[in-house]
Amino acid sequence: MRLKLVAVAVAALGPVVAILAYNEVVTRRERTAEVTAQAAQAARQASSEVDRIVEGVRSMMVAVTSMPSVRHLDGTNCNDALTSLAESVPNVGTIFVLRPNGSPVCGSVAIPADAAFGDRDYFRRAVDTKDFVVGKYTKSRITGAAVLPMAMPLVEDDAVAAVVVSGIRLDWLQNRITERGVAPGNAVTLADGDGTILARVPLPEQFVGTVIPDEYQRLVHADRPGVIEVRSQDGTERLLGYRPISEPGSPIYVSAGFSIAEAFAPINRSTIANTIAIAAGAIVSLILAVFIGDHFLLAPISRIADVMERWKSGESDARTRMKATDELHAVGATLDGLLDELDFRRLENEAAVEERTLLVRELAHRVKNGFALVQAMARQTFGRADPERHQSFSERLTALAGTYDLLLSKEGAASSIRDVVSAALRAHLSEASRIAVSGPDVPLPPDLALPLSLVLHELATNATKYGSLHVEQGTIAIDWTEKEGRIDLCWREAGGPPVAAPTRKGFGSVLIERAFPSKAHATSKSHFRPEGLCFEIGFDLREPEQAGAVNGATVGTRRDA
Repeated sequence: MRLKLVAVAVAALGPVVAILAYNEVVTRRERTAEVTAQAAQAARQASSEVDRIVEGVRSMMVAVTSMPSVRHLDGTNCNDALTSLAESVPNVGTIFVLRPNGSPVCGSVAIPADAAFGDRDYFRRAVDTKDFVVGKYTKSRITGAAVLPMAMPLVEDDAVAAVVVSGIRLDWLQNRITERGVAPGNAVTLADGDGTILARVPLPEQFVGTVIPDEYQRLVHADRPGVIEVRSQDGTERLLGYRPISEPGSPIYVSAGFSIAEAFAPINRSTIANTIAIAAGAIVSLILAVFIGDHFLLAPISRIADVMERWKSGESDARTRMKATDELHAVGATLDGLLDELDFRRLENEAAVEERTLLVRELAHRVKNGFALVQAMARQTFGRADPERHQSFSERLTALAGTYDLLLSKEGAASSIRDVVSAALRAHLSEASRIAVSGPDVPLPPDLALPLSLVLHELATNATKYGSLHVEQGTIAIDWTEKEGRIDLCWREAGGPPVAAPTRKGFGSVLIERAFPSKAHATSKSHFRPEGLCFEIGFDLREPEQAGAVNGATVGTRRDA
């Protein structure tokens, strides 16, 4: 019962857990979509800002190409103009002008005479394409600082007359990204066309100047922007929004990563809190289920069961003493009423049994007196005139009295067929070694026990006078069987004088044929064999309708017989 109550409590918590689990899945799905959108938006914003910075440097360089000193390659005036311009643009390192062969013309800082830039990739591309070019991560040959170089060709008559070279200082770019700030666990990365990291937040000192791992190089030149889930080089799981390098779009790869752990931290805390709350609620529910079950269910049930066991053990005064305050207590109160009624009926039955016992004893006394009176009257009437008949009558009356003693001793209940046989042959117990009795111990009702007793007594009397008990070596075998409510009994004599069929019916023969009531459908048959009499008799134990229900065809045959 306790386990069933616990199961009920668990089942009651099931829908709550299912709803919370569903909400958890939906919340995490919505949060994933939200963080994905935020990552894409952050990458887009960072890319736009970088594009503005690049575009600003490009505009400045276009302006430089328009300066007269630059167009005429006037070194002295050009140096002064570029120095003044570089001081007003803090995000660039240097500005200098190169001839198409890579030799310097002028610059915002002093350039060694033997310096040459013709081997630089961005310079050659600007000369070849005659267009603005953004280079890759480079160490400046003039200042030694890390820069993102840019080149703008000065084209006259469809020929490159000079190339204006400048670059964004990567320390300035790093500070600009750092100033924008990122949430804990998030990251922003800028990289060139080779995947070399130009700036990164956080841990710039660890990653700037290194190359993006090969497995993510595909993102640098992807066909379109996107968002993926990655494990960054610092070991953090992130949703990464990225903007690839595209022509004529952004010349710099930009990515913005949102830490999954940080993004889902509030949800995880809520999940933990909800799990703890559910676990605590489940524990409390189980404790309450056990406590309430023990107090309000198991205790009354145990009390009722205990009273039943005590009452079965003989404590007739055992009661639950419950009041009908609820359903179980109502059962207990009803049980008390039932036990009271049973106790009352038991007392009534005991009184009735006692009264019946007194009546049966009085009846037995009066029956014995009646038999004694009849026997005395018979002795006075013809005892001296016909002693032989008086003796036969007296023995029959004694057998009948013995059977009545047997029935009355059982107070009207059924008597065993074996007891009836023994009572009927009591007068011949001295011959017990010569009489064999066998058969199942079947109970007989009084209306069948009396006639069977008389028949057996008559057979024993005839055996004493004329049959096997008339000589010392004679024997009698009595056996019976019971099948489907019918008794078949056989009396066999052996070792006596030769037997012959009687020429007339005496009183004994008539008694044997008519002793049983008609409802017993009794049948009998005598076989007068040379070795001794064989008498067979059969009768029904059940009432006619019961016997007919069991074996209707057989009963019909016996009635016809």
